[in-house]
Formats: sequence, C-alpha cells, structure tokens
Amino acid sequence: MNCQSKIFQKLKFISLRYLKFFVAFVFISSLFLFSGCFKEENPQYKVDLEVWGVFDNSDVLDKLASEYKKINPHIGEIKYRKFTVDSYKKDLINALASGQGPDIFLIHNTWLPSFQDKVEPFSDVILGEKQFRDNFVDVVVTDFLLDGKIYAVPLSVDSLALYYNKDLLNSQGITTPPKTWEEFNNDIRKLVRIDQFDNITQAGAALGTSYNINRSTDVLGLLMFQNGVNMVDAEKTGATFDKTINMGGNSVRAGENALEFYSQFARKNSSVYTWNPRMHYSIDSFYEGTTAMMINYSWHYSTIKNKNSKLNFAIAQVPQLNLENPSNYANYWGLTVSKNKILSQAQKKKNQENGLTEANYNQVRMVESWQFIKYLGVNSNKNVTLFNGITGNSQTFSIQDDPTEMYLQETAKPAARRDLIEKQKNDPILGPFAYGNLIAKSWYQKDPETTEQILAETIDSVNLGEKTVYEALRLAASRVSQLMKK
Repeated sequence: MNCQSKIFQKLKFISLRYLKFFVAFVFISSLFLFSGCFKEENPQYKVDLEVWGVFDNSDVLDKLASEYKKINPHIGEIKYRKFTVDSYKKDLINALASGQGPDIFLIHNTWLPSFQDKVEPFSDVILGEKQFRDNFVDVVVTDFLLDGKIYAVPLSVDSLALYYNKDLLNSQGITTPPKTWEEFNNDIRKLVRIDQFDNITQAGAALGTSYNINRSTDVLGLLMFQNGVNMVDAEKTGATFDKTINMGGNSVRAGENALEFYSQFARKNSSVYTWNPRMHYSIDSFYEGTTAMMINYSWHYSTIKNKNSKLNFAIAQVPQLNLENPSNYANYWGLTVSKNKILSQAQKKKNQENGLTEANYNQVRMVESWQFIKYLGVNSNKNVTLFNGITGNSQTFSIQDDPTEMYLQETAKPAARRDLIEKQKNDPILGPFAYGNLIAKSWYQKDPETTEQILAETIDSVNLGEKTVYEALRLAASRVSQLMKK
C-alpha cells in the first residue's frame, strides 16, 4: 500500500469515529430533552379564573372568555358569578378577608381607597402607564392610577345625561333640549303644571330633593364640579366643598351656590318650583309621562323602554353652567385582581395536575388575571401579546374582533376607551353619555356609602327648612372629613 492510500484510510477511520460520536451526542441530547432533564422554554400549565361582578349576565363574559381561550392555552375554566348590587360589596369583602374570594372582580370607581390593600396593581410589563393614559378617558386615570400603579381597568364608563319627553317639550314649542342651566330653568317654567290645590300635576324636571330622585347626590356632585368646587383637599385628609374659592379675584361660595341651585326646584317660593318629596320616584314619574325631564345614567334607558315602550323620549347632553368649560359626573366600575387566594386541598391537587406548584401559583394566577383584563379592556390593535406566567416569555397572537367593542355592543354601554368614544359619539342613545365621559370627573371618597347618605341628608335638611344652605353644607363637610380621618 502506497503512502497516499495509507493517509486516505486513516482519514476515513477518523471521519467515521467522529460521525459515530456526533450521532451518539444527538441521540443522548434528545433523551435529556424529552425526559425533562433540560428546562423547557415555556413550561405548560393551566389556571382557572373566577370573576365576580354585577349587572352583566354570564353569557356576555362567556362569549369573550371562549374567544380568549383560543389564543391562551394556559387558561382552564373562567367562571363568572353575578351578584346583586345591594349585597355585592359586603359579600366581596367577606370573601377576600377569608382568602376565598375571586381572582378578578369589579370595583366601583369610588371604592379603591377601601380596596387598595386587597388588590394587586398591574405589572408594568403587561400594562404600562402611557398605554393606560392613551387608552382611557381622564376620570379613569384619576380613579385607578395611583403613584404610577394601575389598579383597575373599566370596560365602560357612564356619566350623566338629560332624558326628555319629546311630546311634552313639543307641546310648549320647545324645539331643542336645553344646553345650559339658564335654558333649563326657562323650560321648567313653561312645562310645570300646578293645580288649584298646589299639587304638581306635571313636573318640568325631577330635581331638588334627595330620596325620591334616583342618584340625587350625583346630580349635586355634577353641580359642584360645574361651579368649580374642590371636593377634598390635595392631601385627601378633609372635605373642602364648603370652602370659598377664588374666581377672577373674587371669593365665591361655590359649594353653597351648587346646593342652593339644586334645592330651588323643590322650594315653593322659587320661580322654578317643580318637584317635592311627595312626587313619585323620578324614574317612575318619567316613564309615566308626568315629568318632562330627568338627569340620569345610560343604564336606565332600558328601564324606561321596558316600563313604557310607547313613551316618546330622547337623550341629550347634560346642561352646563359654562359651555366653554363643561363638566360631567362619572359613575362606573373597573376590573381588578385580588392580592391573595387560599386554596382548598382539592384545588391544590388540581393545580398540581395542571402544572402549578404552591410556590408559583399566586404569581401565575395574577399574571393570567391581568392578561385577561387587558385583553377585555385595552386596545391591542388586534395583536395580543401574552406572557408565560412562569418564565415571562411572550408570544403575540392575532385576533379578528375587538373584545371591548364586542362587550359594548352586547351590553349597549358607553365606552371608556377614547377610540371607541369616537365611534359612539354620534349614536342617538349612547352619544350623549360617551361625550359626557370625556369631561366626566370623580372625587376621593373614603366611605362612599356613608358619604352619599350624608349628602342626601344635607339636601333633605335644606328642603325641610331645618338648616340653611350654609349650615347644612358646613355640617356635611365636617362629617365627611371625619370619615376621611378614620
């Protein structure tokens, strides 16, 4: 054998040796990979979510959850429980205190002060401040963004609008609903009917009292905002709605002006006397056709339609004190995530079967809860980015429909998102409320239920002549300030 042949044979031997080594390496590596000895890039798991809320029926959420599960393989069951608004807050607080509460739940826009220690704010990675501000109307940012942390996301925001009986306005030659309170007062004088026994047989508007007017304290709050009242101090330690404010170099008792204006509609010696405590409840009186106008939220449109389908009525923007500086009053709910959850033994066993441990369960639960809320409420431009709750790795999915828009169409509610308000603003029903959301305000309430009761009693004490407007407002501010110190 010559020299060249010997070299060739040696190279061939070496090549075969390395080829066998390479094949063996690939085979052994694959065994490690499929046996789990190497950490998987995205470990598989499934987590169940429980959602609590009010008003909406389960079929609305079920449709959205079904679509969501198509793109998120880590979601097991999404269960929704609907509560009555009267018992909801108490049931929720008790459940959260025991660790048996929901993963996701609705809070009213005034509830965050009393729920802040019970909820977990969004991770900045999932939803950042800029995206939040860009998506939602200003009042949502005021209510749910605190110290740079996002605590809740609404699917809808509601604000006040003017319901008016077209037939009653037509009969008096009133061609358009009032845009200002001055026009409103002029229309009241034309519309009110009082018989020889001083009974109001037709009310120009449901306004002036507390207990027989739906959301009377919200209407008073609206007037406070329109008068430029600061409801609480900057430190949120006391109520200031009884204080004077500086307007154009003059000291103005703005809070008193608002209460005086509101209560005049129930004062017999007023030129716009049109309501009293003996009248039917405002919503009933309106759908019965004996009240020409009322101020209320969008959810009562269906109430009136269901009660009297033949009533010829429409909705307009709420009257303003100053058309150049308009204000409205917000009343809405946002979805948030519970901080902790205690599992039963059966739930722990199910979690283990679904790839979750006690160590990572709460983290995964919160990540998946945030992601579901973001999917429901935030504009994704139909490209949803989802994160693995264990590794943090992300993947982007395309969706056909906007979940928020689907929700609003199903529920006939006004939008919280700016881009969807643009689509609703010309709607004859939702348009006034959608526009109102852009200028709506809210205020810090440590105990909203007691605060509402205090303001209702304030209105009532003025109606009954027990206190002057000045006395009633000072007492109310003192009582609300005491609540804020608790």
